[in-house]
Amino acid sequence: MKLASLAQELSGNSYPGRGIVIGASEDGKYAVTAYFIMGRSVNSRNRVFVEDGEGIRTQAFDPAKLSDPSLVIYAPVRVLGNDTIVTNGDQTDTVYEQMGRQQTFEQALSTRTFEPDAPNYTPRISGMLHIENGAFDYAMSILKSSDGNPDACCRYTFAYENPLAGEGRFIHTYTGDGEPLPSFEGEPLRVGISGGLDAFTDSIWQHLNEENKVSLFVRFIEIATGKYETRIVNKNKL
Repeated sequence: MKLASLAQELSGNSYPGRGIVIGASEDGKYAVTAYFIMGRSVNSRNRVFVEDGEGIRTQAFDPAKLSDPSLVIYAPVRVLGNDTIVTNGDQTDTVYEQMGRQQTFEQALSTRTFEPDAPNYTPRISGMLHIENGAFDYAMSILKSSDGNPDACCRYTFAYENPLAGEGRFIHTYTGDGEPLPSFEGEPLRVGISGGLDAFTDSIWQHLNEENKVSLFVRFIEIATGKYETRIVNKNKL
């Protein structure tokens, strides 16, 4: 099966919502992850990513315009030993805390459901990169309502061992714009990963919808050493 173009997927969707990409760099030396947020409301667009230890958190760009912090202010990225956790909500903390108690990624997320933002019931999407002894694998998860019915939660976990160089997976919250917003469906999309850290960052940012994009985080982690470099891009300039 041909690899999908991440640039084309982004440019062809005016509102994928929040998205996670995980995979391996073209040269196979780096574990790669990216997380972006978009927004339609003033509350959602009024955000920036800022560094927080080894991870990041969202922060109100203009505190006076922050009307409801409950689903927009959280830590999307945290690091626990050899694991980098990336999610679209405060389930980052759940995974971090439960894995610190020897629970698995899937077990930690079994305690959570989709977001309570009726009528969208936004899926919770999560990813985890594990790097140890020069090896890399990752997992992704989505917790979503049953076709918009909040009475049922559908839970899907996808695990990827020995990722191939230049390949990754892309999962996002919405298949497009709409009222209510239609949830992502199916397995995370297999996409190509090309270029170095800056080129990959620039490509994602350039192909996100100009009106709706808010912030982007990208990290390249050297598989042999665990050392990493990060890029953060915010539409709202601090």
